Formats: sequence, C-alpha cells, structure tokens
Amino acid sequence: MDETARIEIAPIEILGAPIEVGTSEPGSLMGPAALRTAGLVRTLRDLGHGVDDLGDVSAAVAPEERGLPAVAAWTRALAARVAESFSRGALPVVLGGDHSLSLGSVDAALRHCRAIGKPLFVLWLDAHADFNTPETSPSGNVHGMPLAALCGEPGFEALFGGGDRPVLEPGHVHLFGLRSIDAGERALVAARGVDVTDMRAIDEFGVIAPLRRILERVEAAGGLLHVSLDVDFLDPGIAPGVGTTVPGGATFREAHLIMEMLHDSGLVASLDVVELNPFLDERGRSARVLVELVASLFGRRILDRPTPVIEATTASLPRG
Repeated sequence: MDETARIEIAPIEILGAPIEVGTSEPGSLMGPAALRTAGLVRTLRDLGHGVDDLGDVSAAVAPEERGLPAVAAWTRALAARVAESFSRGALPVVLGGDHSLSLGSVDAALRHCRAIGKPLFVLWLDAHADFNTPETSPSGNVHGMPLAALCGEPGFEALFGGGDRPVLEPGHVHLFGLRSIDAGERALVAARGVDVTDMRAIDEFGVIAPLRRILERVEAAGGLLHVSLDVDFLDPGIAPGVGTTVPGGATFREAHLIMEMLHDSGLVASLDVVELNPFLDERGRSARVLVELVASLFGRRILDRPTPVIEATTASLPRG
C-alpha cells in the first residue's frame, strides 16, 4: 500500500467507561479521564478525523458493588450506547475502565454485525486470555471472564438481559500477546478452538506474519474486526499503569507496528482501550503511550511527528 494513502475511516465517537466493578484493584475508573488528559481527542482531531466525545457512560451501580450483578448493569448500559454509535455510522472507541467493559462493547458489535449480515472477529491484545468462568477463575474477578461470557459459556446468562443475543464464535477470537493463562481457562481455550498467538510465537516470528494471517482471514470472510487493547499487552517497563502487570510484553515498536497494520487493513470497526489505572502509573506515562498507539491505529505515521523520547528509550527493552 502507498505509504501516503489514507484509509477512509468512519467518524469516531469516544465513550468513557469508568468501570472497576470487574476487578478488585481500585483505580481503573480513572482511566477515561487520564486518556482524555493525555490528549487522545485532540490527537485524533489533529489527524483530520471527525471526533465526538460523548462523555462517560453511567450505570445504576452502588460504589461498593462488585461481581456479576454490577457488571451486568454496566454491560447493558454500555452496549446500548455503543449500539447507538453503530446506528449513526460511527466507529466507537471505548475508554476504560477494567476489561469487563468489553462485554458491552463486543455485545453491541455482535448485534451490529448480525444486523448487517457480516461476521465479527475479535483481536484481543492482552497478556491474559480472559476466558475464565466463575468455576475456573482463581480470583473470581469478572475482568478475567469476558471472552468466556461472550462466547456462550454457561453461568453468564444474566449479564446480557436475555433474549436472542448473538454469541461470539470462539474460532473468531484471536488472542495476541498471551503470556499468562490459568489452568482452567487453558483447557477451555484449547477445547473451543480459540486462536492464540502467544509471546513465544511473537519472539520467534515477530508480529507481522501472525497478524497478517489474522487480517487476511477477516478480509476473506468479509468480516469486521473489534480490537480490544489491554494496557498489560505492553511490557510493564513501557506502560506500568495497570493492576495485572506481566513481564515480557510487547515493545513500543511492536505495538506501533500492529496498530499501523490494523490501520492499513481498513477492517477495524470498533476499539476498546482498557485496564489503564492512573493510580499505578508514573506521571501519566502509560496514558501517553496509549494515546500514541491509538493515533497509529487511526493513521499517524512515523514521519507525521518528531520521534518522542519514549520510543528512543523503550523500544529495545528486553523481555522478562
């Protein structure tokens, strides 16, 4: 593709999801505010996109509530707002907030795809599989369960409010950057045929070949792609502002290349940016890195701006 070409992207609608009811670690509800403070909306507008910041979604949940009932309220509220974005022809970008927010965003994407007759694929950029169930989860935290719930595993029926809801095909889920998985979810991931590109594969083959294979599959199926970017996909030396750090994650340059390839594909229909915990961050460092990555997904090239200090100092950090 011509390096100067621009992919035509729908107007972007920003939704904050200040949710931490799916985790026991406080602080992720401040994630949307931190990403806005780091200049996400301004950066996307500077790239020439139409951007409408719709503010934060709210749910009728008491501050002390946790677990499945609280997550259910957030799931329904967020799914309704994301569905409205799709109905307006927009590309919804949901800022989190813990990873249980993806229950709402992906549910809305599934309903949108069913309405237009296209399959949905999910690229899960995460250190974890998030395929636990209440029976397999060592912690009981729902932010480690969204993919199992979306793929129709039992025990989650109350989350989506009943009715004829579409179920995510496990074979359409692509775990990318995996390096931490519980025994119970490991068995489920294998049994359900979820596609996995772990960090061992990335170390051996880089990000280009496995990501290209995924994008070619989505394109061949005429599908749309939902991208869910967890901060812990990145090495904690680059982005420490997350409650579930796992050493050996993606480098700054690997992550940027992934975003650039996603932009070039023209397949991304919706995006989550999750698990940013400013309370655990270092002077906004993780938020700034995430803004840079989102900018790359929406078309920023290396030649579009001066090389930031963060790239020069962290792109070659060793894993582990």
